[in-house]
Amino acid sequence: MARRQQHWLVGYHTAVTVLTVVSIINLGLILGHWGSRPAELLVANGLLGVFAGDYLVRLILAKDRKIFLIQSAFDLLGIIPIHPVFAVFRLGRLVRLVRFHHLFWRLGIAGKWTRNYHRFIYSTGFIYLFSISVAIIVLSAFLFSLSEKQTLANSLWWAVTTATTVGYGDETPHTAVGKVIASVLMFGGIGFIGLLTSTITDFFTSRTQQATPAATAQQQVELTTLLAKIDTLTTKVDRLQDQVQALTKKDPPDD
Repeated sequence: MARRQQHWLVGYHTAVTVLTVVSIINLGLILGHWGSRPAELLVANGLLGVFAGDYLVRLILAKDRKIFLIQSAFDLLGIIPIHPVFAVFRLGRLVRLVRFHHLFWRLGIAGKWTRNYHRFIYSTGFIYLFSISVAIIVLSAFLFSLSEKQTLANSLWWAVTTATTVGYGDETPHTAVGKVIASVLMFGGIGFIGLLTSTITDFFTSRTQQATPAATAQQQVELTTLLAKIDTLTTKVDRLQDQVQALTKKDPPDD
């Protein structure tokens, strides 16, 4: 029975991996404007439905839904229907599958890399800030689309440029509701994106600060070893000089 469940789990993970790879390839075709766009959008919508159904089933069957929501934040972002580009977040599922099957360990690259990845994603709160920032941008884009009668793609572009303070001005709100949405996005989005940026900066800064004492300690050890070798060589040279002087006294040079 256990072996049968294991075979089913491997088959399920293999199917998820294949569908994720197909999603990314299809996204590349859409963004690159290659092939038939209607067919590619049909495939994208079909995959969206599959991943959305899979997410809901796993959410219902989860023993601890709070932990599930935290660990599956990228999965939720990957089923946002506003634009096909959100399919890129499904790659997070592949990372978890790789860790689940200990492929990093099998390839000999586990340990420090996986610990740093887990620390960066979860311990620093990156996943929470990133999810909230994306949620604010997506919700603002959706409301902007309704109030300004814009397409979801244009609204998403407007939300991203507004939240990141780029503000190209190619898409601007004209209605009172749209301006209110823009104001909320500018205050909320910029605040969370600022926190997100500072989190990333603090993570790499702390790693540098941790690496510096370690490097200094290593240099101190190497310097101590070098000084000990120099002392040993100095002692040997002194002995050789004493031996040479002794031999010179025993055998004085002929006149």
